[in-house]
Amino acid sequence: MLGRAILRLLAALGLLLTVVTFCPPLLRAWTRLLSVPYRDPKGDILIVLGGDSLDTGVIGVTSYWRCTYAVIAWRAGSFHQLLVCGGPPKTPVSAPMRGFLVSQGIPATAVRLETTSTSTRTNALEAARLLARTPGVKVLLTSDYHSLRAARAFRKAGLDVLPCYFPDALKRVNFWPDRWRVFCDLSLETTKLAWYKLHGWI
Repeated sequence: MLGRAILRLLAALGLLLTVVTFCPPLLRAWTRLLSVPYRDPKGDILIVLGGDSLDTGVIGVTSYWRCTYAVIAWRAGSFHQLLVCGGPPKTPVSAPMRGFLVSQGIPATAVRLETTSTSTRTNALEAARLLARTPGVKVLLTSDYHSLRAARAFRKAGLDVLPCYFPDALKRVNFWPDRWRVFCDLSLETTKLAWYKLHGWI
């Protein structure tokens, strides 16, 4: 019995390996299920969510790409203010993200920081608090696979946003060495989406 169970487990792992490595259309379809409909980022206030950071205080890959697309959106749009969200308080990822944005030509006076949040839900709650009396169209920019949960969390927090995304997982899935990372990101995001629904946060 134990031998059969091990064989079945190995077969299942082999099938999963094959699907993830050689069937990128499935990963693309999964990403789209976790994404809002695409729209151009046009508005007055751009909200960018922090991602990862390194122990040295340098922004990680996810944060880098979110900043990069924020710069593109800023240059192409009519934004006059940018809010970067992300803690934790002692070493907030939003701080080095701000440095990167300013280095790319966004005026330092236009960039606001939110430095206490540690999750998408607290991103939303803190952004809603900071922007409660700020007029203008607010655009929420994040990774494609994160955009659905983020948009719903912000609206649940009482902040009306126009969600948009950049092609994060949709780009990485084109390179087979990155597909397992994409699979893990999508699996984790799906779990978080279910968790947020269970708790009434979206």
